[in-house]
Amino acid sequence: MTIHLPGRAAPAPELSSELSRILAEQAERDAAEAALHARNKEVLFDGMRLVGIAHVLVSFDGSGDSGQIESIEARNDTDQSVTLPAAQITFAGIDWQSGAPTERRLTLEGAVEELVYDLLSDTHCGWQDNDGAWGEFCIDARARTIHLEFNERFTSSELFTHDF
Repeated sequence: MTIHLPGRAAPAPELSSELSRILAEQAERDAAEAALHARNKEVLFDGMRLVGIAHVLVSFDGSGDSGQIESIEARNDTDQSVTLPAAQITFAGIDWQSGAPTERRLTLEGAVEELVYDLLSDTHCGWQDNDGAWGEFCIDARARTIHLEFNERFTSSELFTHDF
């Protein structure tokens, strides 16, 4: 049943098409970002292997509306701790306003940080808010995988009532 109030126009049918357009654009952007993440992971794995890095462990922690990477530890093929070299790789992105593709040269450490923050945002948006979360990423260039262990903090309360 449709109710028309005096002095009010019926809802414009364009609203539905406008919403559909916005959702379609967002779906396109999401697909483009997923493709960029996949590309950037491969570029990072290749860059790590090129300089002899087998895997990188990234620890993060956040709460109270603030979150940060606590440490980045690189290991070589013999599992010895090494410093990430200043080597640079090219990471792809999307300009938020124009939607145009972009490329930036980042150090391996900068690329690791950007990818980790992107993955945290994609999987656990708001991980740094309220009680927050902590965890660790293992970026394994040999296996070409990224593993996340994520620990979410939360405050709990239980109510018990009794009538005697």
